[in-house]
Amino acid sequence: MTDGERRETAAPLYGATRPASAQRRDFRDGRLPVAVYGLGKMGLPLAAVYAETTGNVVGVDVDESVVERIERGESHVDGEPGLSELVSRLVADGSLRATTNADAAAASATLHVVIVPTLLTASSEPDLSALEAAVRAAASGLDPGDQIVVESTVPPGTCHETIVPLVAAETGLDPDQFGVAFCPERTSSGRALRDIRGAYPKIVGGVDDESTRVAELVYGELTDNDVVPMADATVAEAVKVFEGVYRDVNIALANELARVADDLGFDGNAAIEAANTQPYCDIHDPGPGVGGHCIPYYPYFLTTRTSVDTPLLRTAREVNDGMPSFVVSKLDDRLAERGRDVADARVLVLGLTYRPGVAETRATPARPIVNSLAERGTEVLVADPMLADFSEFDATVVDVSAVETTDPDGVVLVTPHEAFDDVDWSAFDDAVVVDGRDALDLESRPDRPVYTVGGG
Repeated sequence: MTDGERRETAAPLYGATRPASAQRRDFRDGRLPVAVYGLGKMGLPLAAVYAETTGNVVGVDVDESVVERIERGESHVDGEPGLSELVSRLVADGSLRATTNADAAAASATLHVVIVPTLLTASSEPDLSALEAAVRAAASGLDPGDQIVVESTVPPGTCHETIVPLVAAETGLDPDQFGVAFCPERTSSGRALRDIRGAYPKIVGGVDDESTRVAELVYGELTDNDVVPMADATVAEAVKVFEGVYRDVNIALANELARVADDLGFDGNAAIEAANTQPYCDIHDPGPGVGGHCIPYYPYFLTTRTSVDTPLLRTAREVNDGMPSFVVSKLDDRLAERGRDVADARVLVLGLTYRPGVAETRATPARPIVNSLAERGTEVLVADPMLADFSEFDATVVDVSAVETTDPDGVVLVTPHEAFDDVDWSAFDDAVVVDGRDALDLESRPDRPVYTVGGG
């Protein structure tokens, strides 16, 4: 059956009079074509799981090189177990296609899934431009009875206040002729397929009851876990933001406790570990800062949209944003104790991505650490096994296999990739070591000047 034949035989999703069992069967049989807008780190795995379930998905992306690779049956997303093989199989059997022609994809689809980044403007306002562009693309081919699903993280109220009016204006349809639901992605890099298929319950919430019903039906076919319907899209939007804000505030608490422990001269990490043996205590781990495309951004999705004063959220951001400077200050202090000026030192920074095992540097704390050292005249060397492009860092790149030959005055471990497990630390002689993640076991060398964030 061709895409056109499937589209012509598909009954509406939103406002359907057919039994839910028949709709589920149509969805599984590919008679409800799906367009996924955004084929990035989370979008491609999502499109693949949709294609695996329905056999009829077209993915849309503005990057021609991404589309070309997918059309060849290749995944451009590294570090996702099983994704390359799945994409190859789905493209080969025609279940998954990719295109830059958003209008054509929208015209062929009944279900439109948007999963594009929501970043911040220079003034820390949520930047919805990519989301709005994707929604406009979906609206270009939207028919009565179609449904839009947003998986991008957005400020609470976005579906009601931005997406519904935008679609109505672009299409001329009344809001009761199409569905809009928010169904947040709850995935992590390196485990996206597992997460999408059901590692966690799936949250869904529509702008009306019918939109929620459709989202619940669709994700009931995609996930092996529970589907949890919210009262409306705004509540569902808040769920995802609250998850991220909880982590940001908790990490800030851990970081502040680590600094208190440092000032008072005891092992804060040991205290946190012991405190967490009590079931009502769950303090996160301190570290050199908070990075990635999620946690550092989500607090602003609330603070910029409410008139309520939010000192806790603001303070958490200030604490976490201040940790790179704290790490540099600890390096500076330890070098000074040995009669060395950081401005004249050679410092090796290990790990530039925001967390181990992922090739993502967005908001990584390594950047301000490297920049701060470089601005002071330090000779900065960097190594990271996940990266091929180091151009955003003002430093000399060292291959992981050669870090032991660099003869540094100081070493800062920012991100403990597995590749660093085999480093022979005795090769660094008496270099000052700052362990940002409490990842090094150097207790066998009590003479070694090691500072651990949270451990002193």
